[in-house]
Amino acid sequence: MKRFAVAPVEAVLTSNQRRYLYFTAAVTGAAVMIVEILGAKMLAPYVGTSHFVWTAQIAVTLVALAAGYYAGGRLVDRSTDLHRLYIAIAVAAAYLCLAVLVVEPVAYWCLQFSLPIGSLVASAFLFFAPLCLLAMVGPFVVRVLTAAVTSVGSNVGRLTAISTIGSVIGTVLIGYILIPFLPNSLTMFLTAAALFLVCALFFIFWNRQGRVAAVLLAILGLAIGYEGVLHDQHQKFGSWEQLYRRNSSFGMLQVLERAGQRRYYNDFLLQNTYDTAQKRSLSMFTYMLHDLARAYTPSITNVLCIGLGIGIVPRQFAQEGARVDVIEINPAVVPVAASYFDLDPTRLNISLGDGRYFVNSAPSAKYDTIILDAFLGDSCPSHLMTREAFTAMRRILKPGGTLVINTFCDVDPGDDFFGASLSKTLSSVFPSVRIHNAGDGGNTFFVASSQINLTILHPSDFSDVPPIPMSQVRAAFSGLRETDPTHGRVLTDNFNPVEFYDAHNRERHRRYMATGMKES
Repeated sequence: MKRFAVAPVEAVLTSNQRRYLYFTAAVTGAAVMIVEILGAKMLAPYVGTSHFVWTAQIAVTLVALAAGYYAGGRLVDRSTDLHRLYIAIAVAAAYLCLAVLVVEPVAYWCLQFSLPIGSLVASAFLFFAPLCLLAMVGPFVVRVLTAAVTSVGSNVGRLTAISTIGSVIGTVLIGYILIPFLPNSLTMFLTAAALFLVCALFFIFWNRQGRVAAVLLAILGLAIGYEGVLHDQHQKFGSWEQLYRRNSSFGMLQVLERAGQRRYYNDFLLQNTYDTAQKRSLSMFTYMLHDLARAYTPSITNVLCIGLGIGIVPRQFAQEGARVDVIEINPAVVPVAASYFDLDPTRLNISLGDGRYFVNSAPSAKYDTIILDAFLGDSCPSHLMTREAFTAMRRILKPGGTLVINTFCDVDPGDDFFGASLSKTLSSVFPSVRIHNAGDGGNTFFVASSQINLTILHPSDFSDVPPIPMSQVRAAFSGLRETDPTHGRVLTDNFNPVEFYDAHNRERHRRYMATGMKES
């Protein structure tokens, strides 16, 4: 077997060159974490944010890192010429620019597969290659810095520590600064630009070999990435005009308008439709949440809404004279509701934070009704759908008070794990549970109460419901459903496998909404 003898290079490296290699390790370590986290966020509008998606992204990242470590070691054993490493980093940056441009068609193409397979294929196609190339930095730099066996330990330890610090910085940047305030496409583009800059500085100061190729690659990559950013920011949605688009810690928020109607989207999922002339919602669930609470609750003076949305339901209760507390996890939602959907935040008591934390810390027997309308992507947050969560909610309800829940679930046999489990879980905490559904595969509403025999106390006349959702509202209000008591299970904080067993329904809903957004 042919062996490649490579002379040690530590002696010929200047102190500035050594420091620059450590800097390179820090920047590429940060880039790896940014790509891992941002990759899942870029795919979220198409495949969601379930554990399947994060499992795919993490698995692809780990396999890419393993392959990159191996390839980097093999490459540096053949030659310690550093220009080969920086060319690899430049190729990774160029690929990330390409990913910005093609993420949408790739994601839509992967919708033809099941969610686990589709998210894995999309993640691998978009992010495996650049992550693999960036992982080559570690073993390559260790070999270049090491002249004797006695210094291997210190070099590996120092490089690993610096690379990890870079990863921490990248994680903090992506979580607290980049995702909340910049579009995903721009963040990925800037990450690629930073990698190109690292390569450019190396070729400018230390190595003319490959400089022209690196510059051309950088120009091509940045041009492609910039085109992707422009495409993302000026994306057309049929005849709908985009009034607002902003990334947030909990998804991409959009407001579209056409012919006096405004739509509010979160990660391409339609959250509400609003009539700007009448200043009222055109979505049936807003009327169902309000009217079910009014129908089943003896009297309403204090309301808790878990999830603000665009503020239609809490605003209606406030207009009727109730004191309304709102807990909303996404601070970016409030200004959108105020600017585009006529919400006056001063009429509500809005708290920013997690609904479960708020419920656990709220006083006992405070609320007449709790409206649970919280969604994370295409489903309700699982930690709000457990026996322990519902026990805490019952504690803060007044005697005879009601919990009204908006969900997407099926109650027909075969696809009813979530619906049956939710009914079972609620029944383990509340004496009475009612399920309302229009029978069209859309929203399903659960009403739970400490009342022994939950019955309608105040029939609704639907006078405030506009013509568009009227038939759905009437059908859902009269459509009492039951689940098979042998199906599902009681969901707990310790064991809540809804994402796994309800994956088919959520995948179907996500595919329908994402495809509808593309065709609108």
